[in-house]
Amino acid sequence: MGRLDGRIAIVTGGAKGLGRAAALRLASEGAQIGIIDLVDASRTRDEITKAGGAAECWQCDVTLEDRVIQTFQAVGQRFGHIDILVNNAGILSPRKPWNQWASEELQRYIDINYLGYFKVAKAAYPLLKQSQHGRVINVASRTFFMGNPGQLPYVASKGAVQGLTWNLARELGEDGITVNAVMPGMVPTEGTLQYNQPEAYERVMANQAIKKQVMPEHLAGLIAFIASDDAEMITGQTIICDGGGYLH
Repeated sequence: MGRLDGRIAIVTGGAKGLGRAAALRLASEGAQIGIIDLVDASRTRDEITKAGGAAECWQCDVTLEDRVIQTFQAVGQRFGHIDILVNNAGILSPRKPWNQWASEELQRYIDINYLGYFKVAKAAYPLLKQSQHGRVINVASRTFFMGNPGQLPYVASKGAVQGLTWNLARELGEDGITVNAVMPGMVPTEGTLQYNQPEAYERVMANQAIKKQVMPEHLAGLIAFIASDDAEMITGQTIICDGGGYLH
């Protein structure tokens, strides 16, 4: 028996990277999985179903509110309710000086990384309210605390996710829904590898208390814990999974 048997989990950005790892881990613990992504997520869905799990996927641009609403109507028809929402869909930024970013570029990161989370949570809320085990888990970033130079749009948008997490924890507490944020270290995914050379990961790992590379599966394990009954009294918290790279 898995600790998430019978639960319904929706993971945005679940086609690859951190979202894929989260979807696979939640499925391995017994949850039925709904994957929402801008691109085709059938590979993740099929991997779950071939292992004996239950999964469905939908293509959706999280910046388009009407499309998000339609997608969650389909989720409701398929599953009836939601127990776990993992807000993960987002984009990373290349590095360049803060004053070289155009305002419309910043807006794109806000639209996807922050407002996308808001629109998804808003559309999912009626289905989450029907659960006795409601969980919202926002994938945030430790760059918000570190203020990484050259990544202004990403840092700002992920800072907004932190604020959303704190606010929704207060707002949804009356419904028994917990809301928490998780922050990975520098994890090798398709997204991060696009902007970083292998030596960058080595430098980050050298600054960690635990000299081991953080992998998507490590964050997925944390997400599974927060989604479980063991974390029913944890809300409004931010947990960093980075091997002790950022201590605060």
